[in-house]
Amino acid sequence: MNYSIKERYNCIVIEFSGNLMGGPDATKFNDELHDFIDKGRLEVVADLSNVKFMNSSGLGILIGGLTTMRNAGGDLRIAGANQRIESLLMVTKLITVFNHYRTVDEAVESFEEDPVGEDEQE
Repeated sequence: MNYSIKERYNCIVIEFSGNLMGGPDATKFNDELHDFIDKGRLEVVADLSNVKFMNSSGLGILIGGLTTMRNAGGDLRIAGANQRIESLLMVTKLITVFNHYRTVDEAVESFEEDPVGEDEQE
């Protein structure tokens, strides 16, 4: 599992590449999410535009990341999923769980339109 981390308009963008299939980097990824939370960085976009293949372990990493961020009052949104990954999300019904966007720019802009933590106390 390969990924790089960038910042874009107060948003953390995690660019995944290659095959997203879990492995030892999953723990490192989770630790990095907790570091973001500790720093008050709760808006994360997972850029899947360079992911060629994703198995159930890769999907589990994204679900774990989503759960971690939402439990902290944030969100992890998906951008750039190819047709194969989108189909996987549809079959597993996770397409209804994740906020997903065609491009990273759309995902980043969605945080401006619907910031995390704004509607928590109703």
